[in-house]
Amino acid sequence: MGPVPVNYYRVVLVSADRGRFAERVLHGIDDAGNEERVVIWIERKPGALWAVGRALNPEHRNGKAPRREDYIFEGYELGDALEAANCALEDDLTVDEQDGRGEFLRPFTRDELLKPLEAWFFGR
Repeated sequence: MGPVPVNYYRVVLVSADRGRFAERVLHGIDDAGNEERVVIWIERKPGALWAVGRALNPEHRNGKAPRREDYIFEGYELGDALEAANCALEDDLTVDEQDGRGEFLRPFTRDELLKPLEAWFFGR
């Protein structure tokens, strides 16, 4: 008699950032002098909606899902999403520079977003 097949069932949690196409993480200091992480991302939401989010210290939250107040832009034009994300990134980098933390992060680009969008759209 051969081995008895065993069925394993696992619950797979859907990632809250499944539609996230690009992300930047800045390391700064808050007003009290404590280390701070700022995460800025661009995601694709249902209904062909682009969204830009910005969260402070998301690793300290109870859940991984973004909060409604984290979103700084929602719209249908990729160019508008890129502009909003890069403006937020530039603002945070300027503050970091003023705080003496000259971190360099590259801006968000159209090509960076089109590759995962095409892969998602065409199922590759």
